[in-house]
Amino acid sequence: MHFGLSEDQQELAELIRGLLARRGDSMAVRAAIEGDDGFDRALWTTLCEQVGVAALAVPEEYDGAGATLFESAVVLEELGQALSPVPMLASTLAVTALRLHGTEEQRTGLLPRIAAGEIATVVLDPDTVLDAPYAEIVLALVGEGAETRVEQVEAPVTGLVGVDQTIGLGAVDAPVAPQGPLRDVAAALATALQVGAAQRGLDMTVSYAKERVQFGRAIGSFQALKHRMSDMLVLLETSRSVSWAASAAAAAYLEEPGQEQAALLAERSAVARSWCTDALAKVASETVQLHGGIAITWEHDAHLVFKRAHALGQLFGQPHEHRARIAL
Repeated sequence: MHFGLSEDQQELAELIRGLLARRGDSMAVRAAIEGDDGFDRALWTTLCEQVGVAALAVPEEYDGAGATLFESAVVLEELGQALSPVPMLASTLAVTALRLHGTEEQRTGLLPRIAAGEIATVVLDPDTVLDAPYAEIVLALVGEGAETRVEQVEAPVTGLVGVDQTIGLGAVDAPVAPQGPLRDVAAALATALQVGAAQRGLDMTVSYAKERVQFGRAIGSFQALKHRMSDMLVLLETSRSVSWAASAAAAAYLEEPGQEQAALLAERSAVARSWCTDALAKVASETVQLHGGIAITWEHDAHLVFKRAHALGQLFGQPHEHRARIAL
């Protein structure tokens, strides 16, 4: 069985990668987090208008692209590699919530707005809601099981200061979302961001090891460092495999919700979330270590990877919690 990206998915990844190289480099990331908006509004507008990233998981009858959550995960991985401060994950989860639990009236009224680029989020934990400070649509889940439904929240949002300035967080006075497939979808898609960040850490480290000279040789020629970077590559590629598996399960569940699909999603998202969180923490740590003293300076991007690793590790359940779910 061959498991990889299709030609269309590869083209989507390359399109996003090229756009981010032009519009979302390190200077753009730093300017965005220091700006008044708190995220890169210009980049988000470009991504929505020129590529339609917010519309990927929205069905065509609601002015969407009619793609799947896996295509959204492809975009999230590229955004994770660029450390882009844009609300892609939050808006995708809001689309998922509406498709799973929204009424036809809610879908008709809200999905076209999200597809057009209006920022949306869904409350999974009222104390840490992704992109809530600048979301134009805030959704919450109420009820349990088959009775779960979506409500639009009008409560004020309290902005939070997190360790990673590229991830916007806010507290919202709303009900706690029930545990269920939507949280598993969130966990699965978050791993795409983690894989992207791990790729960024490895790429930075390999590039530096080729350029940094010590004892008359590039440090990348030393066997001990080669072994450590090889271990980083193994962590990255295994993370990508389990992340793709979880994202594929999330996409399958959204298209055809059912108990069997929900069970597969729960298992794969727990495995991926547990593995990818620990893997990115290790890759980020090695990125800092192998860059030496320069990595702890504000001017270098290594600290951005390190912060992203620790911030993502706190969302949607920590590794030991997901391992406990698998063991039960």
